[in-house]
Amino acid sequence: MNGSGAKNHNKPEEMEKLEDRKRIDLTKNEFDLMNERFIVPEMIFRPSDLGMNEAGLAECIVRSVNSCHPLLHPVLYESIILTGGSTLFPWFVDRLEKELRPLVPDYYQVKITTQEDPILGVWRGGSLLASSPDFESMCVTKAEYEELGSARCCKRFFR
Repeated sequence: MNGSGAKNHNKPEEMEKLEDRKRIDLTKNEFDLMNERFIVPEMIFRPSDLGMNEAGLAECIVRSVNSCHPLLHPVLYESIILTGGSTLFPWFVDRLEKELRPLVPDYYQVKITTQEDPILGVWRGGSLLASSPDFESMCVTKAEYEELGSARCCKRFFR
């Protein structure tokens, strides 16, 4: 290190390594990850550790369940379904269960299920909803929203 505390990259082999890392081969469908592969899952589970004032996934699940009628709590805790590409991170289900269990009363069973193809699961669900005959009646048009704002959404979705 030099006097300013910055790394000294004056060695030719170090400069060459840095230059190699900067080059991007657009013909490849892959890229190198550094610590991002650890940061992204941590953002899901503990965003506060990264300076974000948000709840982690386990806490969000508990808040969602607690917002429902207490008679539904056992069914909801036994019916947690994970979907989306982020659920493919190694040990995702184990980590969620480990963080969720201390937040859930002991008399509830926690069951977490994953989808066979979590990347397309959300799209399939949206596709089914959009092809439903009742879909149009569930939507708020731009004109309705501009006229009444979020009050229109509350009225439509939370009657």
